[in-house]
Amino acid sequence: MKKLLSIAIAGALFSQPALAADMNKVLRVSFRAPETGFDPGKVSDVYSSSITENVFDPMLTYDFMARPVKLIPNTLTEMPQLSEDGKVLTLHIKKGIYFAPDAVFKGQKRELTAADYAYSLKRLVDPATGSPTGYLIAGKFIGLDEWLKSAKNGKLDYDKTVEGIKTLDRYTLRLTLKEPYPALQYVLAMPHLGAVAHEVMEAYADNTMSHPVGTGPYMVTEWKPGTHISLLANPNYRKRVIDYKPGDDKSDQQIAKEMNGKSIPEIGRVEVSIIQEEQPSWLAFRNGDLDLAGLPQPLVRGSLLLDPKDPWRADLKPDLKKRRIKLYRDLGEEITFFVFNMQDPVVGGLGKDKIALRRAIAMSFNTADTIRNIRRNQAVKAQYIVPPNVAGHNPNFKAAFEYNPALANALLDEFGYKIGKDGKRLLPNGLPFEIDFITGTSGIDKQWNEYWQKAFDSIKVKVAFRQMQWNEQVKSLRTCSYGMDGAAWLADYPDGDNFTMMLYGKNIGSENYACYKSPGYDRLYEASQKLADSPERNALYDQMNKIMMADTPWVMGDTRFNNYLTHQWVRGYKPHPQFNTLWRYLDIKK
Repeated sequence: MKKLLSIAIAGALFSQPALAADMNKVLRVSFRAPETGFDPGKVSDVYSSSITENVFDPMLTYDFMARPVKLIPNTLTEMPQLSEDGKVLTLHIKKGIYFAPDAVFKGQKRELTAADYAYSLKRLVDPATGSPTGYLIAGKFIGLDEWLKSAKNGKLDYDKTVEGIKTLDRYTLRLTLKEPYPALQYVLAMPHLGAVAHEVMEAYADNTMSHPVGTGPYMVTEWKPGTHISLLANPNYRKRVIDYKPGDDKSDQQIAKEMNGKSIPEIGRVEVSIIQEEQPSWLAFRNGDLDLAGLPQPLVRGSLLLDPKDPWRADLKPDLKKRRIKLYRDLGEEITFFVFNMQDPVVGGLGKDKIALRRAIAMSFNTADTIRNIRRNQAVKAQYIVPPNVAGHNPNFKAAFEYNPALANALLDEFGYKIGKDGKRLLPNGLPFEIDFITGTSGIDKQWNEYWQKAFDSIKVKVAFRQMQWNEQVKSLRTCSYGMDGAAWLADYPDGDNFTMMLYGKNIGSENYACYKSPGYDRLYEASQKLADSPERNALYDQMNKIMMADTPWVMGDTRFNNYLTHQWVRGYKPHPQFNTLWRYLDIKK
């Protein structure tokens, strides 16, 4: 790994005396699925994380303008100082950063310290927290495993020194790793590692999901679960002034012209509505009731002028241009896929007959058809665990099974899945079986179900779709209590490690949705974690993809184009692949 040097930041956001957000400015947005809560240590879904990234501060963040993306200090005075062996990071916290007001602080301003980050890191791996993202640092720091074993009556002593997570003084934190972990710099920029105050967590221990108190630009002031979330600018937020250095890009120059000299945040209030159906959400945006929105895929053809030969080319149709709506596009740092529960008695396991069943199901599904008809050609087929635009992607690797229902049927015949009297296949032992496929409840979920029904019919396999809300799906995935499901993974950080970890055996119960365990894959993954982006690591990734393809815990899906729309009164908008939201960087000018 290259040494992280303390450097001056180009295009920086610099500290200033108080510049208050304009409380008369309101940004109105929507989520397409319900949030689960706002404890950064307990959430991992994109909707909840969209709130926590605005309420809590990780130590690092990304330069808003820089492409390729670039890490910069957030609450640190400089980038982490890394030892020559890549195992020791020294981090200096800025003075004068304060938590949002809360009754717990008894009217006093509560300053952020190194101890808050030490507490937050420990809390992420505490079994009592039940964090789905504890895997990010589990087993990484010297003394952390021993600290976990020291629990008395299930309770850990947070005041006990952990050598690998040590506060040297009020504003200095030293992290000592067992082995080099190059991806840690990206992990330290994730909202899950935002600082929480121990007294807040203790005061609201019965329901930390409902009491978010951080040092970020916004604070939650109202929450109607599954319906509405209101955020106000944090009056204690350290005030910063935008000073972008845009370079030669004309759109960046325009953003700098609009935003330089304004505070972060400029908008005083954010109102989030949960609108699960795409048509109502789209109508709300068209009518001006939402200020910005993603373009729902079913409405792409009615809204965009597309080139059927080139999915990269698109423009707004004249009626939207007349409304002065603006279009922003990029190819997501993501992968969509369908997971098999490898612990499920029907589709799971590594026996030859089970592998044959999963491969047959993969070959029965026509991804090209769904890209054309559901995605409206606004996606490319996924062929590798690590998607395009992410370090470690191999564009020449083909990991997806080709659509071939005839071969799928022949494979099932070969491995003893005979056809019963009802026209559906039986298990090799002669017993009937049914695929338990969990799914969402939206209109687009129903479209996917129709394509999957067609696929299962083509190989004469019985399937039952079990509908549930997104938070229930996540619970089923993490408890390995399902047969199949569809999933998507958006990059938490722009490195292949963030994707290959999804099939690591020790991540069952968190982000290993397939509940997959392979000694060969695990060995390669552990070796890859010690390496920075390099040909050596890429070779390991290729081997890991081959193992995944052989065992088939996934059916590869696609990587989608993102189409973002804003009304003309929104200023400062530029999609960023690592931010769920851009609220703090925007302005409203009506």
